[in-house]
Amino acid sequence: MSSDELTGASEKKGFSTRKAFIFAAIGSAVGLGNIWRFPYVAYEGGGGAFVIPYLVALLFAGIPLLFLDYAMGHRYRGSAPLAFRRVSRYGEWFGWWQVLITVVIGIYYPAIIAWAIRYTGFSIDKAWGDDPEKFLFGSFLQAAKTPGPTFDVVPGVLVPMIIVWTITLGVLAMGVQGGIGRTAVIFIPVLVIAFGALVVVALTLPGATTGLNALFTPEWGALGDPSVWVSAFGQIFFSLSVGFGIMITYASYVGRKTDLTGSGSVVAFSNSGFELFAGIGVFAVLGFLATNTGQPVGEVVADGIGLAFVAFPAILNEAPAGVLLGLLFFGSLVVAGLTSLISVVEVGISAIRDKTGVGRVAGTMILGLPMAVVSCVLLGTTGGVFVLDTMDNFINSFGILFVAALSMLALAWVWKRLPGLAEHVNAHSSIKLLGWWRWLVALVVPAVLLVMLVLELRKNLAEPYEGYPAELLGVFGWGIVIAIPFLAMLLSLLPWQRGVDLEDPGSDQLDHADRTDEGSLR
Repeated sequence: MSSDELTGASEKKGFSTRKAFIFAAIGSAVGLGNIWRFPYVAYEGGGGAFVIPYLVALLFAGIPLLFLDYAMGHRYRGSAPLAFRRVSRYGEWFGWWQVLITVVIGIYYPAIIAWAIRYTGFSIDKAWGDDPEKFLFGSFLQAAKTPGPTFDVVPGVLVPMIIVWTITLGVLAMGVQGGIGRTAVIFIPVLVIAFGALVVVALTLPGATTGLNALFTPEWGALGDPSVWVSAFGQIFFSLSVGFGIMITYASYVGRKTDLTGSGSVVAFSNSGFELFAGIGVFAVLGFLATNTGQPVGEVVADGIGLAFVAFPAILNEAPAGVLLGLLFFGSLVVAGLTSLISVVEVGISAIRDKTGVGRVAGTMILGLPMAVVSCVLLGTTGGVFVLDTMDNFINSFGILFVAALSMLALAWVWKRLPGLAEHVNAHSSIKLLGWWRWLVALVVPAVLLVMLVLELRKNLAEPYEGYPAELLGVFGWGIVIAIPFLAMLLSLLPWQRGVDLEDPGSDQLDHADRTDEGSLR
């Protein structure tokens, strides 16, 4: 088969258009954190003044690292393990480290989506009653009295989790363009329209301007607080889905003449734009609650699970358009969560297919079914909320930060691949990667990540996370974080499928390394 035929086959079996690639990348980046974490972080970080550290973090850390992920996946034409293996025979374990992180995230993430599905229905009759917090942890989650895993199934959580996994694996089994690309092209506009409608309704509520003033009034003194800058970098880093294999995988599915930096800029600014959009909608609603209860906005602000499943239901009880707001808000959480979950699980599927040569459906089932079983067994129970909280904190605080920092330092200083990656990207991109990019990736971003890592380590060592039992933190927190690098080393020792070229394909030989959806590298 000629190189032209190979390129065509690869692109048809990957993302068939640049639009599909961009929508899929946006779908991965825009997740639950954009909706329920950014507004709180911005408010705590000085309101309007937070825009400064946020933009600095976006321009000098988030986008450069996004470009690095794109460059890795596109040049080395593979999943994270194969891309790093083509960089160096000693680099493969970095890729598996990233894969295993996505496996952990993929295990607990469906539970939150399942909760959002149920709460979409609860919005119709306000099933949470007058005490949303008691309802969440009592009637709905039936949370165990002692934090930790249990085997007591909660059908109201388990059933929607099974539905979430069925949808996710079905989309992934249909392939890159037919499943992931097509779903993203449909879901992202739906998400924007739904959340846009929520913002419009929220802005009509009494007290909406009070919430917006609280969010956007700048507190310039906050800029002198190092923790504000750290939180800005952390928000950008996590919300863009960089550093743990997703964007490497997606970039390996696009044609060789794709404008990577142009596409990356669209993804990055779309993600940040949606975060700002979410901030407006959420704080307009919080302003209504504050006005209605006679409290300052600072007293009703919450983030994460507390915002979505406690504060928001309390607001919906009082809001004149409560049912509509609930349907739009929780429906948006479901869509945003599904697009992110699909990208998370695809990282592992891509790695398995590269390593073993199995087909798309087989790879999806080999990884997806065990993940689904573990996910449902651990999270569809009365102890699920505690397991979820522990896994989420430790894998985000330590797993992602550590592997991202180490892999960047290795690429820059050990293997010295940044000049070659920049040259590769510059061949067909509108924004050129010059010396500024190399120094940011080699020094600035790893330094920021290591600072974040040290701060998180000090905080978690000073006192047990959330006061949870040592057994819970030891197994699902520290245990997972420590075990992942060692498991990654073991996976890197397994043999590759026959016929895979493990050498750097080089920019001029890119066509010969292009990928197909048939389970092999041609």
